[in-house]
Amino acid sequence: MLGVSRDDLKSHAKFIKALEGLPFPLLSDVDSQVCEAYDVIKDKNMYGKLVKGIERSTFLIDRQGRIAALWRKVKVDGHAQAVLAAVKELTARNE
Repeated sequence: MLGVSRDDLKSHAKFIKALEGLPFPLLSDVDSQVCEAYDVIKDKNMYGKLVKGIERSTFLIDRQGRIAALWRKVKVDGHAQAVLAAVKELTARNE
C-alpha cells in the first residue's frame, strides 16, 4: 500500500510527524504526473471559485499491475473496511 499526494516531501514529513507515523509510504507527485495518469484532478468549487483539486480516490492494483477495484469520491466512514474486503477477495481469487 502507498499514498500519493501533490504536496512536497517537506509537507509530507510534517504530516507524518503530526500523525506520529504512517504505516505506508507517501509519495510526492508535485508535477501531477501520477494524478493526471489516474484522472484524479477535477474541477472543484471552493468558496464560489472554480479550482483544480484532487478527487480522493483509492485504486487497488493487482499483481499484474491492473486496476482490480477503484473507489472515487472517497469518504472516510467505512472506506478502510471496504478496501480490506476487496483485498481479501482479490487475494482469495489468486491463491
